[in-house]
Amino acid sequence: MKKTLFDKVWDSHVVKSIENGPQVLYIDKHLIHEVTSPQAFNELKDRGISIFRPDQIVATADHNTPTLNQHLPIKDELSRKQLEQLTVNCKNNGITLYELGHKYNGIVHVMAPELGITQPGMTMVCGDSHTSTHGAFGTIAFGIGTSQVAQVFASQCLLLTKPKSLRVTVNGTLKKGVLPKDVILYIISKLGTNSGTGYFCEYAGEVFENMSMEGRMTVCNMSIEMGARGGMIAPDETTFEYIKGRQFAPKDEAFDEKVAFWKTLPTDPGAQFDKEYVFDAQDIDPMITYGTNPGMGIKITDQIPDDIENDSFQKSLKYMNFKAGESLINTPINYVFIGSCTNSRIEDFRVAADFIKGKQKAKNVTAWLVPGSKQVEAQIIDEGLKTIFDAAGFELRQPGCSACLAMNDDKIPQGEYCVSTSNRNFEGRQGQGSRTILASPLVAAATAVEGKIIDITKHLN
Repeated sequence: MKKTLFDKVWDSHVVKSIENGPQVLYIDKHLIHEVTSPQAFNELKDRGISIFRPDQIVATADHNTPTLNQHLPIKDELSRKQLEQLTVNCKNNGITLYELGHKYNGIVHVMAPELGITQPGMTMVCGDSHTSTHGAFGTIAFGIGTSQVAQVFASQCLLLTKPKSLRVTVNGTLKKGVLPKDVILYIISKLGTNSGTGYFCEYAGEVFENMSMEGRMTVCNMSIEMGARGGMIAPDETTFEYIKGRQFAPKDEAFDEKVAFWKTLPTDPGAQFDKEYVFDAQDIDPMITYGTNPGMGIKITDQIPDDIENDSFQKSLKYMNFKAGESLINTPINYVFIGSCTNSRIEDFRVAADFIKGKQKAKNVTAWLVPGSKQVEAQIIDEGLKTIFDAAGFELRQPGCSACLAMNDDKIPQGEYCVSTSNRNFEGRQGQGSRTILASPLVAAATAVEGKIIDITKHLN
């Protein structure tokens, strides 16, 4: 029987199947952070259950961490307590923790891949919806709730119903200035935020085959925004080269043996999917969002749709203070954020630096650049990108989730627009009353320089 990439990984991890019911799925790696783990630790403690396989768990501090003066005590009491509790819980249970200040600290979905923890053919979970990021490696990776975190702590398994399969194929060559973020925003704008509900999505075709691992992670990261349980891209030479030599990757002969196995994972020719969509790369342009969900996206040169009548659409436009039929070109912007688990890798900052070099940030703009990890921060400095950012008036901060979700000090003021490389533009996501416009690092950098949304394609051509 011909199998999909998803089938091959899922089926090889099934411990037990219940007839006409769910399956027990073994989990290879469990990633945790300070936000969703405390309740799960407490549940096990109350029930007198020990952590089954602590060596399969990796912890980091990211959501509540400040991005300035990380060497000083954390001012926010709730954040400080959560981080302290994570340290205590990991110490008491023998779990590896990359705490604030550690050279491997960073956003969970940035530091795990760059350390070689994420590998093809694995099952990975985390109490965080954007765990789908790791699917870029040909991994089944998805977010779980607090009760499921406790379940994995206790058994290294989950009781699950197998999702259906979906494939999105994009063939052709992307236009100049069209980045992976634009690709996924385009797909979601076409399919909608519920199109993937009940499915695991595989991305296939020339566009993804030619993408870097950083780009593939950006795409898989936002699979959850079209309702999918997760997203995957088949491992190939790009994947193997990225993993090779990383801290926790297999070495020498063990690496060669792994690669031989990883090469068996891609979907068999002729394997059937429950649903398929096909797009042409030439139809994709730089994208921005205009509303309050990631599906409300348009090409940067297009107008907001004027043929949608439903109440939620009208409510969204009212919140954003936009009007149907209008263009967002020349909209004044006072805040720009380049960061988050979607776009805080070294490639994202290289793109931004290429555009920013020799220019100055607009005086009205506050521009935060927040690396996804200590290692990315070090690369930014070593490659001279920090010098470019400093000269242009941008503020390079320390690693963390930062202004993606306003669980720390990095909040966008009420009523202000922020062009952001993060993954969600929900009401109040970046701060109460804030208005988020999702975009690529290139569009964000250009906005910061101009102080308004511009037609980036004119600059490129």
